[in-house]
Amino acid sequence: MSGTITLKTKRLVLRRYTTKDVETLYHDYGCNKNMRTYTGWNPYPSLEATKELVENTIKSYENPRTYSWAIEREGKMIGTIAGYDYHEQENTIELGISIAQPYCHQGYASEAMQAVIDYLSLNEKIKTIKAWCARENLGSKKAMEKCGMILESVDRNALKVEDHTYDLLNYVYRSDVL
Repeated sequence: MSGTITLKTKRLVLRRYTTKDVETLYHDYGCNKNMRTYTGWNPYPSLEATKELVENTIKSYENPRTYSWAIEREGKMIGTIAGYDYHEQENTIELGISIAQPYCHQGYASEAMQAVIDYLSLNEKIKTIKAWCARENLGSKKAMEKCGMILESVDRNALKVEDHTYDLLNYVYRSDVL
């Protein structure tokens, strides 16, 4: 188990958070209501909450089962990706990703997800990687499918965000069936 290590792709660097990320996370994600259209939650509701979250994430890197990256393109943070809810007995983990709006629909999500899926399955030996998205979130759906994730189930009307209700598409990647 190595936890969050630097991962590099053709266009991206996935790295650990630093305190320099607080402003970007708050302004590009926390202040942008569109970033939570299909999730309904805001992990960065205030500058102080964002600072606390980043500091806690940095401390959590001591745990070799912490998987939390800032996604960087040409020196600028353009997104986040993390593995969470690791279950040792089932050897499963769930992925979550956010890409800042100006960088959506350029293949960055699938590029980052593929790097993390490869790392978690090949290096960390995690057998099952899960992720979900709202049915209407076509970008996330496409990114998961491009990474070899398979639609496992649909939870009807499972996500309520303000006045909208969405079906959740539950995807899975199983390294033991390859």
